Amino acid sequence: MATQAELAALVKSVALDRDRAAFTQLFDYFGPRLQGYLIRLGSDSGTAEEIMQDAMATLWNKAAMFDPEKSAVATWLYRIARNRRIDGLRRDRLDYFDPMDAPEVASDEPNADEQIDLNYKEERIRDVLTHLPPDQLALVRLAFFDGLSHSEIAERMKLPLGTVKSRIRLAFNRLRRGLEADGVKSAI
Repeated sequence: MATQAELAALVKSVALDRDRAAFTQLFDYFGPRLQGYLIRLGSDSGTAEEIMQDAMATLWNKAAMFDPEKSAVATWLYRIARNRRIDGLRRDRLDYFDPMDAPEVASDEPNADEQIDLNYKEERIRDVLTHLPPDQLALVRLAFFDGLSHSEIAERMKLPLGTVKSRIRLAFNRLRRGLEADGVKSAI
């Protein structure tokens, strides 16, 4: 078993000289311990090995940041491994989105501005509808308020199908012109 001073000297050799032999000793000593620690924290074997390797790579790349006055090598490495595990858990949690966990479910309801706009458009459509000739208005009501097909309207009104279609088309043209004159964009 290595002493704290010996382990700190190995880290110093890695920091100053990029000493591969010192790093191998540290890896052999701490690798299995870190992996076991991570498994005890709840990581599966594969994830624990990845995190351990990441922690050891951090030791290789940032050995100069280790300060033996502040902590032991073991404390420093275990903290790195623990933090890497926490980062991975956070990342995994952010990658998964459960719509039932959403703080606010999107609503099909229009927001206030849209509702005001819709109310205005509805008012304008009602107004323009009152200016349609009675025969066209009756056909529009049957088609769009009662949901009848053009064939059903023709049968009910005892009109030829072509007449029903042309009167509805004329009504739409009048509605469109009336709405556009008021500056209301329409989908008609």
